[in-house]
This record gives sequence, structure tokens and C-alpha cells, in this order.
Amino acid sequence: MKKTTLLRRWYEERKFFVSAGVNNALEARIAEAAGYAAVGMSGAGTAAMCGYPDAGITTLTEVVNNARYIVNSVSVPVMIDGETGFGNIHSVRRTVREIISTGAASMFLEDQAELRRCGFIAGKRVLPLEDALGKYRAAVDVRNELDPDFVLTARCDARGAVGGSLEEAIRRGKAYRAAGIDVLYYEAFQSMEEIRTAIAEVGPPIYFTFGAIPLDERPSQKEMAEMGIANAHNWLLRPLRNYPVDRLMWEMLHDVRERGAEAMAYWNKWAESFPWKHDEPPHFHDFMGFAQIREVEKKYLPAEEQEKYDKSIGLYTPGQDPTVKKKVEWR
Repeated sequence: MKKTTLLRRWYEERKFFVSAGVNNALEARIAEAAGYAAVGMSGAGTAAMCGYPDAGITTLTEVVNNARYIVNSVSVPVMIDGETGFGNIHSVRRTVREIISTGAASMFLEDQAELRRCGFIAGKRVLPLEDALGKYRAAVDVRNELDPDFVLTARCDARGAVGGSLEEAIRRGKAYRAAGIDVLYYEAFQSMEEIRTAIAEVGPPIYFTFGAIPLDERPSQKEMAEMGIANAHNWLLRPLRNYPVDRLMWEMLHDVRERGAEAMAYWNKWAESFPWKHDEPPHFHDFMGFAQIREVEKKYLPAEEQEKYDKSIGLYTPGQDPTVKKKVEWR
């Protein structure tokens, strides 16, 4: 079954699922191995990977390239952040066409006006409703032409934008759905009551980023499913406000700089519970597919080409138990 068909079926059948927000192909592969049903490529993460803030600086080419890497690295459906579509209605049509060509299952388009920014950042403005609807109708037409199962999501920023309100967000949600949008993604709701009101007024499927909601307690996955929320989306880079991946790297880098080999020994010990190892199965390079690389070489390259694995030294040999140490005779 096509990934687009699978994802559409989940939404149509109101199947609650958990997806992981990722920034690159490695994170996507880790998320799939951890059991996530789908992954979503972060626009903010893509900008960060390029060294920029999420302020509309990245280009369509950079987003599409990152999307293609991620899609090719996993077997689960991939959802792509299409930002504002990178311009006018003509740019939106190209954006949808390019992202569908990556093999992604879904994308979302924001209703922000230029200069756009991350949904968590103050200073947002939204397009006039008719302008936003023009963009969404253009996106729907291209989707219907290329792959009717491709899931189009409208990200509505009207709650937290200049002059925004819950009422305006609901009004836009209804209009976007009438224009052919499949899923509504609301940003910056301020309470669970607002979420419940939006679901009651606009109807599912809907999803939210809970990191922008100032709640002491967030609903469980069971409660979200019962409310009609379609997708619990967890960010690897920045779940809630803790930034655990960044924090871990920060602490490790400082520790190694200050304590050297002693710190390296500590972190190596700490990493023993990791699913793959440096010098014993399962190996990280196996996880990344090096065993398959060797199998492809066996299939297409001459037998003498395989001798390179026995006549060279490495900390890892594809397709070989890394606990088996080999001695190489140099001639």
C-alpha cells in the first residue's frame, strides 16, 4: 500500500497514531527503529541544520533535499513542513509538486504572511482569509492531479498572530476544510478548553503541537484519542521546552573538553544501554545499512573485489561479526 494511502486511511478511520518530529534522515531512522508510526520533517529543524533561525530563510530546494533524504531512509509515512509554500500561488503549486515527488505522504502549509517565522515565535501575521484560501485551493488542485491520496494539512496560526483569536482560528479552519484541506493543524491554542472548542466546531481530523500550550498537565495519548485528536506529534529536537537532545550534546561536549579521557570513559559507560555498540553486535554501521552495502557489492561486483574486506583493517567489517578479530598480512 502506498504511504499516502496508508496515512489517509489512518485519518479517515480516525486511527490515533504517534509520529516523531525529526530534523534529518538519521533521526528519522532512529525514530522508526523506536517504533514510531510516522515521522514529520521539522521546518525549524531543517533551518537549524542549515545554520539559520526558522524565519523563512531556507529555500524550497533545501527543504525538498532534506525531505528526500528522510523519505529514502525510512519505510514509514513521512510528513513534510512546507512552510508558506515559498511565495505566491504559483510557488505553492510548485512546492506541492516537488514535495509529492520526494515520496512523502503528507505536507502542511501555513497561513502566515511574510515575514514568516516559527509558530512558537511572537510577531506572526496571517494572510487575509481569501489570500490563504487561494493558496490552499491551488495546493489541492495539484494534489488531486498527482496523487489524490496525498494528505494536505493546513497549519493555522491565527490564534497567536497579530489580532488573532480563537474565533478567527475556528472561522479559518472551517473555510480551509471547505477548500479541500484534509487535516487542520492549529498552533498556539492557550488551553485545553480552546482545543475542545475547536474540535467541536471544526471537527476531526485535527492535530496540535502541545509545546506551545501553557499547560501544567498535558493529556495522555488515550485522552487525546478520545478527544478526536488524530496525531500526537513528538519533537525529538525540542519536545515541550526541555531540548533534551541539544542539552545532552551540550553537557557531553563541555565534559569532554574539561575532563578529556576520563569523561570519554564515563560517556562510553553511559552509552552501554544504547541499542547499537561500537565494537559488538548490533553495530551502528549495521543499523545504517552497511551489511546491505556488502550484499549489493557481492551481487554486482567481481569476486576479487570482495577481497578488500579481508585485506584491509577497520574497526568494523560489513557483514562480519565485529567480535571476531582478524589479522591482516600486509604484502
